[in-house]
Amino acid sequence: MDHPYPCDEKSCMIFSDKQANTKRMKSGKLLLASDALPLPVGLTNKLFLCIFCAASYFLLGRWSDKKKAGIPLHSLSLLEIIAVIAQISSIIYLWGFFGIVYVQGYIGKGEDERETIIDTSMMVPAMSNPSADPPRSVSAPHTKLLLNDQMLRENSNEDIAHAVATGKVPSYVLEKDLADCCRAASVRKLAVEMMTGRSLESLPLIGFDYASVLGQCCEMVIGHIQIPVGVAGPLLLDGIEYMVPMATTEGCLVASTNRGCKAILLSGGANSILLQDGMTRAPVVRFASASRAAELKFFLENAENLETIAMVFNKSSRFARLQSVQCSLAGRNLYMRFKCSTGDAMGMNMVSKGVQNVLDYVQHVFPDIEIVSISGNYCSDKKAAAINWVQGRGKSVVCEAVINEEIVQKVLKTSVSALVELNNLKNLTGSAVAGALGGFNAHASNIVSAVFLATGQDPAQNVESSHCITLMEPARNGRDLYISVTMPSVEVGTVGGGTQLASQAACLNMLGVKGANMESPGANAQRLARIIAGAVLAGELSLMSALAAGHLVKSHMKYNRSTKNMTNLVHDSLKEKAKAV
Repeated sequence: MDHPYPCDEKSCMIFSDKQANTKRMKSGKLLLASDALPLPVGLTNKLFLCIFCAASYFLLGRWSDKKKAGIPLHSLSLLEIIAVIAQISSIIYLWGFFGIVYVQGYIGKGEDERETIIDTSMMVPAMSNPSADPPRSVSAPHTKLLLNDQMLRENSNEDIAHAVATGKVPSYVLEKDLADCCRAASVRKLAVEMMTGRSLESLPLIGFDYASVLGQCCEMVIGHIQIPVGVAGPLLLDGIEYMVPMATTEGCLVASTNRGCKAILLSGGANSILLQDGMTRAPVVRFASASRAAELKFFLENAENLETIAMVFNKSSRFARLQSVQCSLAGRNLYMRFKCSTGDAMGMNMVSKGVQNVLDYVQHVFPDIEIVSISGNYCSDKKAAAINWVQGRGKSVVCEAVINEEIVQKVLKTSVSALVELNNLKNLTGSAVAGALGGFNAHASNIVSAVFLATGQDPAQNVESSHCITLMEPARNGRDLYISVTMPSVEVGTVGGGTQLASQAACLNMLGVKGANMESPGANAQRLARIIAGAVLAGELSLMSALAAGHLVKSHMKYNRSTKNMTNLVHDSLKEKAKAV
């Protein structure tokens, strides 16, 4: 069977390199600098460091002598030329060609760790618990499985699926052993059908690049789900028009948001303000006493120590920059909320790596610390929490617009006074009566979820990203409508995760925010957060207008109902049952 998206040769080569490194580690051999420079990485780094120091010392001495003798510095002897070349070569090696990953990982490690260091990007952050599982990168190398006395890939799909269904072959090894991600998904899908006795014929398989999700977006893949993508716009925001992609299965949502975009466009557009940008991670640690936990709290929050903590944190990434540390005690347990900028990435992995660096450092200062978990829910990720609502997480954005009275009447089919009254009673008073946490809006999560799915964001972070308060007031002597949405924790990125999938990347490209911003790191992700807030503004405006005018049920009956004649379907079903009896 020909597959449209087989695993490419490059991916297989990368996997082979990883296997080779793993074998070297398990066999007790030192990790080599590269295939071109087959020397132990520790020795090579020390060698180039000595070359750099020696060349620098030699050149400084020679140039000092030349200066005294009045000889031009650019007049170089053969030895000086060799020293310059050696110095440049050592700089290239140490700062980018071979050694940068090693140099970063080398800082702060003990002597017993330095000789066996491996690529930190392949490691699972180690916890202080000595009984914890070892990182995956140093686990036993994967052994090719045999089925019917031959390599797994040489068997038929049906035989492999039967072996998976009966437990003879682990499902998770299919991508590695078959070296074909599409075939692996096909075999796994067939195995699930055998195990459940139910058909998955309607679950699409062909037409998706399964190699793009391997080890990154999804595991145990058996197909892909089709979600229609609509577009609302143009949304005029900050003087730029955007066509906003929305992936949803809900009728009326795109049409309603589109109507809101039209009202904003005809009224001169909306404006957005980015208040702050910082992702958080909060580990929980424990001490023998609350007083000892308080000592660490005071240590971390001391301004004199912040620079050192920031240096330790920031070495995890060239984009991660620690902004603040906030601590809270619960008995002898200490919760530390680290906040940092993360460039154009959403940043959870980035901030977690930085936090792990700090935890390793703190263990040297406070050897009696017990690290319970790198996440203690004080972050707070993918949960409705007051700390995100009050202090923000990710991007904090405000978006506002003034809608002309004429547009309110002709496009939104209602009045300014009706919208203001409804917003006070529904979004503010009603939400307060319900005890809402960040839910002082009509349906912000609808728009956030739709744009998240279309642009490859983490759907679960819709929980805190949809925190929103919608305000409406009379403007310009009561004739026009002022509307704003305040969203303190929009968690988005334009690199990493699902943003690299073809469909999601296309939607990001349509918005002009695909990938990383080379000129101003973080600008693309910030722009995406602003666009989401603008789309929420349009959605709030349109839905509230439909409620004020009493059109909600009518519109949903028109756009959100099946066109099939259910009466005939029920009648035919009853006739079939009667014949069977």
